[in-house]
Amino acid sequence: MKRLSICLMASIALLMGHGAQAQYVLPAPSQVVPPPSSPPPPKIEAPKVPRLDAPPSYNDRPLPRNSFSDRVSKCLDDAAAAGLGPADRGTYARSCAN
Repeated sequence: MKRLSICLMASIALLMGHGAQAQYVLPAPSQVVPPPSSPPPPKIEAPKVPRLDAPPSYNDRPLPRNSFSDRVSKCLDDAAAAGLGPADRGTYARSCAN
């Protein structure tokens, strides 16, 4: 009984193996899609090199100054971070903000 079931399983596996190979179908030439065209190459530009005989350019504009209330708040925060007491913080903030 054991040999019969082994032979039966082997023949079924053999038949199924041939059936799976027969199902593979090559695509027709009309179904083959050509690959997309490649993108255009990147534009290459030389970097701008400063000239030796050109006058140097400087940014002489002063930095924008914070408002008075912003400066007082920052000075109070700095005084508190330094460990000053409430009376000393006001004195420090007045001199710092001006």
